[in-house]
Amino acid sequence: MSGTDGTVTTVSSNGVYAFTKPNRESVTLLAGLGVEGDVHAGVTVRHRSRMAKDPTAPNLRQVHLIHAELLDEVADSGFDVPPGALGENITTRGIDLLGLPTGTRLRLGADAVVEVTGLRNPCAQIDGYRHGLLKQVLGRDEDGRLVRKAGIMGIVLTGGVVRPGDPIAVDLPPEPHRPLEKV
Repeated sequence: MSGTDGTVTTVSSNGVYAFTKPNRESVTLLAGLGVEGDVHAGVTVRHRSRMAKDPTAPNLRQVHLIHAELLDEVADSGFDVPPGALGENITTRGIDLLGLPTGTRLRLGADAVVEVTGLRNPCAQIDGYRHGLLKQVLGRDEDGRLVRKAGIMGIVLTGGVVRPGDPIAVDLPPEPHRPLEKV
């Protein structure tokens, strides 16, 4: 893939630990850290459950991206889930985020580059937000394997401002591609 492959629809951040993130006019991505002012920004892990296990582990979850198509899908099942509600920083449209290989680079807007590190592992907090929603963002494939649909995580390689309407270009890593795993 190359060129413009998708679009940023919404950007969100929150400076305090909360499940949802308010929508913003823009977010600034900081190389090696994440979203400026977001509670999950940092060189080392910032998610509470991961900090409890190893606070020195590298932060592979600096930016959470989710595809607007998932929000459309859960809406079809009766769940009203606006952008930012699942804690994502960037909502996209037009890219099969879950189908990207590990190491894919997403060029967002004029300057920012995010490297995809893996899948978000949805947790029970999703059901706290909307009862029954967790089952909508987890599924099973034809072989019975768990399918995580709640977006992807990445690290910021190059900083920059990202706004709704910005183009997203997808740069795949060299083959062989490694499928995304939970991070």
